[in-house]
Amino acid sequence: MTAKDVLLGNMDLCMSVLNTYVSDLSDADLLRRPAPRANHLAWQLGHLIQSENFLMNSLSPGSMPALPAGFAEQHNQAAAESDDPARFLTKQQYMKLFKQQREATRKVVAGIDEADLDKPGPERMRRICPTIGSFLILVGNHPMMHAGQFATVRRLLDKPVLI
Repeated sequence: MTAKDVLLGNMDLCMSVLNTYVSDLSDADLLRRPAPRANHLAWQLGHLIQSENFLMNSLSPGSMPALPAGFAEQHNQAAAESDDPARFLTKQQYMKLFKQQREATRKVVAGIDEADLDKPGPERMRRICPTIGSFLILVGNHPMMHAGQFATVRRLLDKPVLI
């Protein structure tokens, strides 16, 4: 197994967990917040999608599919306070967009020379991800950084434990 295989396998595992947690949630469930002042799941999905797009374009400019017009603004910090369902997408739309972004991310990773994983990561992220390899670990794991909030909402909604 190569380092790229590990990175890609980790990305797949993290997306599998997220997909499982979202699998039986409704569009209305996505507007549930895990705690007061916490971001609801719709906003979090938008944040994950927007972040992946931005981060991977910072590593490989132009490599990511364009997001819908206004998507970044729809999921900025100010928008996180809104509970208006009209301001957010459906679960199906979020998951389709995330799948497109993750497929593009996988393509970038597959095309990287293993020796390049030790090269410096994108300038803006070097403080926490000094190398391209550590940067890709962050990108792959980002859904897991939010998984606890999805699990908490599932409990609040009396959904079954799936993982």
